[in-house]
Amino acid sequence: MKLLISAIAASLALAACQQSEQAGKAPAPKAASAADVNAGKALSEAECKGCHGLDGKGTAPAIPHLAAQSERYLLAALAEYKSGKRTHAALREIASHLSEAQARNVAGYYASLPAVAAAPAKDVRPSTPYEQGKALAAACSKCHGDDGNSSSPGIPSLAAQQPRYLVVAIQEYLNRERKASPMHTMVQKMSRTEMESIALYFASQTPAPRAAPAKGDATAGEPLSAVCGGCHGPQGVSTDTATPGLAGQDPRYLVEAIKAYRTSRKRESMRLYVSGLSEKDVENIAAFYSSQKSRPAEKGQTIVQDLTDKCNRCHAPGVENPAMVIPKIAGQDRDYLVMALRAYRDDRRESTTMHKMSLPYGDSIIESIAFYYAGQPAK
Repeated sequence: MKLLISAIAASLALAACQQSEQAGKAPAPKAASAADVNAGKALSEAECKGCHGLDGKGTAPAIPHLAAQSERYLLAALAEYKSGKRTHAALREIASHLSEAQARNVAGYYASLPAVAAAPAKDVRPSTPYEQGKALAAACSKCHGDDGNSSSPGIPSLAAQQPRYLVVAIQEYLNRERKASPMHTMVQKMSRTEMESIALYFASQTPAPRAAPAKGDATAGEPLSAVCGGCHGPQGVSTDTATPGLAGQDPRYLVEAIKAYRTSRKRESMRLYVSGLSEKDVENIAAFYSSQKSRPAEKGQTIVQDLTDKCNRCHAPGVENPAMVIPKIAGQDRDYLVMALRAYRDDRRESTTMHKMSLPYGDSIIESIAFYYAGQPAK
């Protein structure tokens, strides 16, 4: 990145020197013509009105509002549809036969319109994914303890567990890939966003300290855990959202889980390692990990606010960055924002920055971010 910034700076400096040397010798390049708003209106009525309206308001859910959008962004979007970077058959067809002047006129027309007033939400989201997860987690406390801190031998603690792992575990119970338990019936009616919300809640809880187990030697288990640390983190504190943390876990559950990888649980890398462990080795490893101190894997209480604060560095009204083409998203159609964020996350829309920012997040958080921005006044 430093090399890239240096190269850009050097290029700009060289261009400035060349312009200084050529001053007075040759006419400056002609600036791009201003958009013809009236011509853009006529084109929009013929080509765009059916979906985006002549007032720039999307005519159906998941169709973006174009009114008052940045002209630079609209031009860039048309260019991406034309080149195939964005996949939409109708838009690619329209963009492909627009000349540069026509594209500029259409973009200029929609950019000149007043912003679409946000419509009152019919399905107001009353809470964040964390709060939704907290409500759902109440049904789990009988077995997994308050806030996910289990005190029942053989029942795993969920507090501080990695969220993507918890979602996968819930799905494995749903698909009966884990042994029969009350979990099978409890998760049958859970949607994907509910799974993500409950996982976020438990991942954000503070784990309670655990007393030394009655079986196993933690000191003997530490060297045996060396191989495990590559995936599960130092002392069993995982930093990978899809890999479970083992620190502070119930020792009896750990013993049973390790043995399950020999038979019923389908993880080849785990099976290869645990197959060579003796019964005593398994107890010692479980004793070691159960005695380690863990910490919350997420900050679900503030995650939506933290993420929108990051988004506002680029997308807040009035923020300008000449080096980047950035859309206005306040007041945008919520379903379109959800669709766009998923496309960036899944690498179906090209933007290295957006892909990296949206990659870790599930639908529950994406929907909350979209809901937040759709409710903001457009400017």
